[in-house]
Amino acid sequence: MSSSTNSLPPALAKIVQRFQRASDPKRRYEQLIWYAQKLSEFPEADKVAENKVPGCVSQVYVTAILEDGKVKYQGDSDSQLTKGLVALLIEGLNGLSPTEIVQLTPDFIQDTGLNVSLTPSRANGFYNIFKTMQKKALECKLEE
Repeated sequence: MSSSTNSLPPALAKIVQRFQRASDPKRRYEQLIWYAQKLSEFPEADKVAENKVPGCVSQVYVTAILEDGKVKYQGDSDSQLTKGLVALLIEGLNGLSPTEIVQLTPDFIQDTGLNVSLTPSRANGFYNIFKTMQKKALECKLEE
């Protein structure tokens, strides 16, 4: 394990622990599908170029707004597994300050074990989604 879950925000640490308990790849995929199903509806009007995650094989969209100094994300994907990755990150990062999000390193992705369960293009997509969410958090901070 590269990073300690102690250094992660509580919601993200809980997600990492949940995936660590699912030792086989099939269970991890089932958890991703479960996250995808929990994701709230994404407005069609937000499916525009500036909200599209670059470098993803699937169509992935993420938006971020700042409410009371905390970032609130929304996202969607045309692939159930990728949608699960978006949902996992939204659940783990929602409600954090832009600074907390920008300071996170993507090491926790290894800790979930998903990097070995996912195809290389999906694992790369996960990093791209994470980086896009950090960029959007930074944009929120700059707009303060």
